[in-house]
Amino acid sequence: MNDNQPGYVRSLRPWDAALVVVGGIIGGGIFLNPGIAAQRTESGLVLLLMWVGAGVLTLIGALCYAELGARRPRAGGTYVYLREAFGPLAGFMFGWTMLLVIYSGSSAAVATIFASYASAMFSLPPSMALPLTVGALVFVSGINLFGLRLGAQIQNLFALLKLLAVAALVVCGLFLAGAGHGQVLAVDPTRSGVGFIGAALPVLFAYSGFTYLNNLAGEVRDPQRTLPRALALGMLLVIVAYALVNVAYLAVLGHAGLAASHAPAADVMQQVFGPLGAKVIALGVAISTLGFCNITLVAGARVLQVMGEDGLFFRAVARLHPRYRTPNTALLLLSGWAIVLALLVDYGQLLDYATFGDWLACAVGVATLFWYRRRDGATASFKVPGYPWLPVLFIGSVAWVVVVTARDNPRNAGIVTLIMAAGVPVYVVWRRLFNRARP
Repeated sequence: MNDNQPGYVRSLRPWDAALVVVGGIIGGGIFLNPGIAAQRTESGLVLLLMWVGAGVLTLIGALCYAELGARRPRAGGTYVYLREAFGPLAGFMFGWTMLLVIYSGSSAAVATIFASYASAMFSLPPSMALPLTVGALVFVSGINLFGLRLGAQIQNLFALLKLLAVAALVVCGLFLAGAGHGQVLAVDPTRSGVGFIGAALPVLFAYSGFTYLNNLAGEVRDPQRTLPRALALGMLLVIVAYALVNVAYLAVLGHAGLAASHAPAADVMQQVFGPLGAKVIALGVAISTLGFCNITLVAGARVLQVMGEDGLFFRAVARLHPRYRTPNTALLLLSGWAIVLALLVDYGQLLDYATFGDWLACAVGVATLFWYRRRDGATASFKVPGYPWLPVLFIGSVAWVVVVTARDNPRNAGIVTLIMAAGVPVYVVWRRLFNRARP
């Protein structure tokens, strides 16, 4: 495979790429998960430190992926890095887990959030939740069957609208609600001694998705320059947005009120504008979740397409549409499995499965940077600052969260681990049956 990834068209401009980063991270998490994180922290100060700290950790990971993308500006992202650094088995295990748990689970979980907010906005009965979830996944898949340029234009609209929703939430929370800002950093006496690490998983889920742009690197213009700039700019926008949103929540609801809230964004807007405000933010959340699902499915389809091209998956998924140059078969396969998960697995399990697997894959992906540096030297157009200490910090921090999460929630962590491990015998059987994988 050459660096230009034959068949794909480099149509993503720098601004498109930056909005892919924003759209791939901001989904429904920031509108729901701060309440869950507040339940697991003891003060507004600790909560804000958690969100900013997780943002800085994610920024470090994004800088590492910026160098990886500059070194290998082709479709496939983490799959390509693992295959080259650790061999085809490692690449296959990532693709296997990505299909079954990570990208499909993330899409299904966030589509569930879409259904929840859309139902609230239109006062629909609970029975409409599943049809809306399935409809969201079908919709975002359909718009990407006709070329990435069209999909990028719609994604840009989604990203700008979700940033507008975040801005409206911040302005309403900080300037219009009339609550005292002194409670932002206050301690919640009812939650003293709550474990800090328990808040990590819902916060990290809200930051998941910074690697998605690398999967689309084969369609980015001037990728050696564009990828690092887009990743850095997109991550900084997200960190600032998340910090301000949490300050707004705390200013209006206080730490105890945030911990008790199941829909903090709606609660803030309702306090300012009444039921109309709650419906307006519900629309913003619904748009945000659609944008996230869109990016997740598009990025995952590129991984499957490259796997098929390498002989590590069915050849049919390697085909690009002759006119639109899109991996439509791979896209439909990933979307179909996401629909199955949405129908069979609840939101909490999907969140745990996807987050555990995604961050573990991110840490292993960053580890490939050491292999590239040793083999190719520090000759890339972009080099992560603070090497090797920042990559080591990222890998160590994620490993700590993964280990503690596995200890505290062994069932869900164990299920994901078993799914990953099942990829080994599947790979062996695949090689024996087809024997087409690259050496």
